[in-house]
Amino acid sequence: MKKLKPFLTLLSVFAIFLLTACGGAKDENTKDTKDTPKTEEISYTIEHAMGSTTIEGTPKRVVILTNEGTEALLAMDVTPVGAVQSFTGDPWYDHIADKLKDTKVVGVESEVNVEAIAALKPDLIIGNKMRQEKIYDQLKAIAPTVFAETLRGDWKTNFTLYSKALNKEAEGNKVLEAYDARITELKEKFGDKLKMEVSMVRFMAGEVRIYHKDTFSGVILNDLGFARPESQNVDDFAERNVTKERIPAMEGDILFYFTYETGDGKGSELEKDWINDPLFNNLEVAKKGQVHRVNDVTWNTAGGVLAANLMLDEMEEIILKK
Repeated sequence: MKKLKPFLTLLSVFAIFLLTACGGAKDENTKDTKDTPKTEEISYTIEHAMGSTTIEGTPKRVVILTNEGTEALLAMDVTPVGAVQSFTGDPWYDHIADKLKDTKVVGVESEVNVEAIAALKPDLIIGNKMRQEKIYDQLKAIAPTVFAETLRGDWKTNFTLYSKALNKEAEGNKVLEAYDARITELKEKFGDKLKMEVSMVRFMAGEVRIYHKDTFSGVILNDLGFARPESQNVDDFAERNVTKERIPAMEGDILFYFTYETGDGKGSELEKDWINDPLFNNLEVAKKGQVHRVNDVTWNTAGGVLAANLMLDEMEEIILKK
């Protein structure tokens, strides 16, 4: 028995060594698992027209409730799961239709379908106080909701808010930088032509407007540095419901007009009546052949960054006579 004791002792030591080694390996593996930092969900708070909204994680299912907002999302490579129908088009403007094939219509800006939005299970809703203030509480009960203040004037203000809400500020900045670069390029190309006073007129069923500076196209003209006729060089929206006695206020070195046509022909009919009126044709700008019909969607109705760039293209073609 005495001879066995050293052997048993040695065996015991070996067994303890094995157990310790295995336990150490297990502990080390366990340690790796426990100590590996987990990827934390991004959480950020957006200040907007209706207060503040906290968003958990980068949104992937976005519903947008304005036409200009739809363009902002597309410019940042975000395809909304739901969007309000374009003001003209079936259901989208031609220049964005191919990008919205899988997007569901959730009403129109002035009459949003809350049930359709809820059915899409969005993780972010972007709307506008000017259009949808009354249903804000219903929307935020569905998903985090961010509202811009208004729709007139500088579209870049809303665009910046949207980029923050989407957690895509870097992408948004690139879009704005590209726009600014295009503006700089055109300023150089236009040169002395920027001294021309640009007049803008819009025809729509039952109403004629002379557009001022606080409009979508007015802001872009201002970015380019164009002059405006004195009566239009004011920081508000437009002179509305003008009569033919106000045709002289449309005078300028160059005149752009656009017509809102929904398909019933009334807008086009009104346009024809005014453009062929002797008082209109007596304008110096008409006599010089500097009256140009341009696209209403890109100069006014769409109101977003994609339309802004299309408007710049159209201006370049007309002013430089390409």
